[in-house]
Amino acid sequence: MSANVSFADRDTVRDWLTRLAYTAIAAVHPANLLPDQLPEPPRGRTVVVGAGKAAAAMAKALEDAWRMKNPQAELSGLVVTRYGHGEACQRIEVLEASHPMPDELGERAAKRMLEAVRELTEDDLVISLISGGGSALMTLPAQGLTLAQKQALSKELLRCGAPISEINTVRRHLSAIKGGRLAASAHPARVVTYLISDVPGDEPTLIASGPTLPDDSTPSDALAILEARGIEIPEEVRRHLENDDSAPHRDDAGFARDEAVVLARAADALEAARHEAEAAGMEVRLLGDDLEGEARELGGEHAAMALAARDEFRRPLLILSGGETSVTVRGNGRGGRNVEYLLGVFAALEGVAGIHALAIDTDGIDGSEDNAGALIGPDTWQRAQESQLSATDYLARNDAYSFFEALDELIVTGPTRTNVNDFRAILVLPRTS
Repeated sequence: MSANVSFADRDTVRDWLTRLAYTAIAAVHPANLLPDQLPEPPRGRTVVVGAGKAAAAMAKALEDAWRMKNPQAELSGLVVTRYGHGEACQRIEVLEASHPMPDELGERAAKRMLEAVRELTEDDLVISLISGGGSALMTLPAQGLTLAQKQALSKELLRCGAPISEINTVRRHLSAIKGGRLAASAHPARVVTYLISDVPGDEPTLIASGPTLPDDSTPSDALAILEARGIEIPEEVRRHLENDDSAPHRDDAGFARDEAVVLARAADALEAARHEAEAAGMEVRLLGDDLEGEARELGGEHAAMALAARDEFRRPLLILSGGETSVTVRGNGRGGRNVEYLLGVFAALEGVAGIHALAIDTDGIDGSEDNAGALIGPDTWQRAQESQLSATDYLARNDAYSFFEALDELIVTGPTRTNVNDFRAILVLPRTS
């Protein structure tokens, strides 16, 4: 992007914002991150396991770099990713399963990973490739619980708008593989975990519920979350959470040689976008990489900031933010948190001149639809009015996807094979008079 870019028309603005989003995604793609991070081959075997929306791309980047640097060293294993997010690998098997609702294939993948790391020795190495989405994709109910119970609880937590930290705390303590249990099964082998973070704050133990990293949460915490959210708790689940003490602890001796490396985070994507915008002669206001809350409400707040900033700058202003918002489902419409956020922005702006916005999920899939997100400009309001599309009505039924589909404003990238959650950009152009 050249310095002091000129936004002469609608298409120029949309093209620039879209290219900015791709710049952010490229900065957090495994192919650009993993090759320089490889550990030395061990005396024994190297087994790869992993889960997440970026897991297949991580596996391919690892395999390609490993083959170049260590052509004679053994490498095997398997990872699981979301349907449609796979990559072709030669030594590492790539499986696909359901997200955000776990399914039987994810359960089968988790069982196979536990089998793959059992009976290793201290001369062996386990490389764990973890990214957002792994908690649903690598699902293995604790003894005495069923997949159907985990599916039902996940569905209720998603519907009520619980933050991912709460959802994953529950998943972790209903699991036979999360919360460090996968690593505990691999010990005495050394475990090196590479992570692409999709959680606000980038705490490694929270990413995909930490299958190789124990944390300090307890089954009581999970039970308290379900009770506070008013979710019906099956008796078997309640009994398990009241009595389970199977989770490994951070200070367990087996974890002493393990290592965890966060390869990419939302801040990296935002920094890449900030750099491009400043090179193009813009002011940049970064609101944070860990924003949470109700998507539509955050959209309204950011729209208010953009309106207030119109007279503050004589050159274009770019407002950037990341994180993971929530959607409390009240209707039966279609859409993810990014289009709901953007519809909140749209409703608050009411077509004011000179403000454009984009919001996408960096994995390329917003919610369960086929779009990454959407974008808007002042003309979007006029076209919505002409088509008698009411933002209020569409928000009431959580149908932001249909709203932007009708206006041809959806952004469709396909799976990006990375995931640092939301990327949001609001471009405020200075008044011309």
